[in-house]
Amino acid sequence: MTQEQKTTAQETQEVKIDRKKVEEVLEQIRPALRFDGGDVELVDIGNDGTVYVRLMGACHGCAMSLVTLKGGIEMKLKEAIPEVKEVVAVNLNQPPF
Repeated sequence: MTQEQKTTAQETQEVKIDRKKVEEVLEQIRPALRFDGGDVELVDIGNDGTVYVRLMGACHGCAMSLVTLKGGIEMKLKEAIPEVKEVVAVNLNQPPF
């Protein structure tokens, strides 16, 4: 098996992430979000290690929402759960109202 084939095989492997563990990490983040009138909801976990969330309240439509998503939520989830590859907000491109 070539290196390229090994890399492709590794990329296609399904990643199992415990939903309860993700919820526990999000619960640790929520107080900071709620302090500013926002919140986050777990929507789904993909087989590729992508965690899908919905930013709510003041977080939805905030100019800093991408910083919150990548520098806060994604960073904390990756620290606690190494299998997490990326965090995507399903509503980041939608208008807040």
